[in-house]
Amino acid sequence: MSQLAKKDEFLKLAISEIREAVPAPLDEALAESRDPSGGRRVGPMSGDMIRRSYLQRVLGRVVSREFAVDLGTANTLIYERGRGIILNEPSVVAIRYEDGRKKVVAFGAEAKRMLGRTPDGVKVIRPIRTGVIADFDAAAMMLSHFLSQVRRRSRSLLKPRVMVGVPSGITEVEKRAIREAVEPQSRGAVRLIDEAMAAAIGCRLPITEAAASMIVDVGGGTTDIAVVSLKDIVYAVSVREGGDAMDEAIIHYVRRAHHLLIGESTAELVKQTIGSAHPTFDAQEMEIRGRSLLSGAPTALIVSGKEIREALSEVVSSITSAVRQALENTPPELSGDILSRGLALAGGGALLHGLAAHLQERLGVRVAIAADPLSAVVEGAGRCLDDAERLKSCWYEAGR
Repeated sequence: MSQLAKKDEFLKLAISEIREAVPAPLDEALAESRDPSGGRRVGPMSGDMIRRSYLQRVLGRVVSREFAVDLGTANTLIYERGRGIILNEPSVVAIRYEDGRKKVVAFGAEAKRMLGRTPDGVKVIRPIRTGVIADFDAAAMMLSHFLSQVRRRSRSLLKPRVMVGVPSGITEVEKRAIREAVEPQSRGAVRLIDEAMAAAIGCRLPITEAAASMIVDVGGGTTDIAVVSLKDIVYAVSVREGGDAMDEAIIHYVRRAHHLLIGESTAELVKQTIGSAHPTFDAQEMEIRGRSLLSGAPTALIVSGKEIREALSEVVSSITSAVRQALENTPPELSGDILSRGLALAGGGALLHGLAAHLQERLGVRVAIAADPLSAVVEGAGRCLDDAERLKSCWYEAGR
């Protein structure tokens, strides 16, 4: 596209935005800015300044945006500054291999529906594993698609500035992989924020106070645990156990105990329906369908909540041990704050039946589930964009 064509496109978008957003409010504001004698005020509310303020705000909307991205193992969420969450899609890509080259078939929800149902030559990939990029090419294509999609919706001409949530314990190599995947679609340096810190902000914990707040973010690939005080992390630990590990545990249990082979989608449905971490939910039952390993024929059987709880016990135990480790490494004065305030549970894993009750019984600390645990990380990163001055110490730029 020529420079002249780009300028024409910019002007058309700017005029369209101004026509939609400015006329009525601007006319009202200008009317208020006039004095009763019919003249114009020349103070801070003069008509010229009002016009300039409106134009700056509208042109800012047209030219560029700021996005926060939760690049999760299970789902990718994008938050736009001033607007909130504008995208929530599964982190899944369907790819067809032709002559040794990758050709994208589908992204997000459409690709997830293909899991276990694809023909030869088509593969469904989850490019994010345990919170980090496992397939760089697929992750870069997925991010490019999602960011391009939200840029088209927001009618932005320039690339956005991007902030990404990352697990607490990732290496510099893993950070560089995330930066290199995001950079082609971003303007300026990519900003990173620890997912535990973002989740704490998203749960509205008082992180600016000189008192401890504890967050446990049970995601798809990792569980991030942190003790936060004065806008900084006092202690953090990340274990590579989460929703995906629970799904795998259910698949292995059903295969071992019932000689039935089930897929990831079925295991996830079982986890969401009757999966639990507490005996209170043992009486629940559910029919599952799969392929018998003995006869090879399609088979259905009933599993109980108790069986699934036992299948998940090892993963739940690992998460509990990690939380206990964080409590043991917290300074004594801050431990008292956690005892009185309790801890917050976020992430998709927080929705596992009885997990909060299990942690409360095992650790002796009050546990509260976030109002919207699935979006806590991206909401927290988004609040860092909305209140950049107050929360600027909570994030950092990815090193080059």
